[in-house]
Amino acid sequence: MLNKFLINLATLFGIGKVSLAPGTLATLASIPIWYFLAQAGPLIYLVITFLLVPVGIWAAQIYENLKGAHDSKEIVIDEVVGFLITMAWVPLTWQSAVIGFCLFRFFDIVKPPPIRQLDKKVPGGFGVMLDDIAAGMISSIIMQLIYNQTNWLGVQILTLPA
Repeated sequence: MLNKFLINLATLFGIGKVSLAPGTLATLASIPIWYFLAQAGPLIYLVITFLLVPVGIWAAQIYENLKGAHDSKEIVIDEVVGFLITMAWVPLTWQSAVIGFCLFRFFDIVKPPPIRQLDKKVPGGFGVMLDDIAAGMISSIIMQLIYNQTNWLGVQILTLPA
């Protein structure tokens, strides 16, 4: 039962099995996850994001073992984690969502060094997650620079009532 859940989590409950741009679709599906986690506050946001790293590694490894291929396009839990890392500590605005989405997808798709080396040289579920974690960290640094140096991320949108 746990393995079935982890296999479903690896594909974000089937989104990864969509033939057209599964990574992009998974990142889009991560926007409401970001929104609701951000509503819970920074501590809960960070705890859940950090907990998703080892769970994602585990899920990706199980999926790799099942399919016998490294970093299958169907595994998209790494996109969720990478996007959540990108969006840590930024205001909850549509501008943040758009810029964060674009930055993360750019670094995840283009894989400039050192992301490319991580993608090619690190095996298993850890390798599946690591390049997206790196893309998320680089994107997060850029988001923080944008947030602190410009007004491009807009004004905080309303949050859900407590």
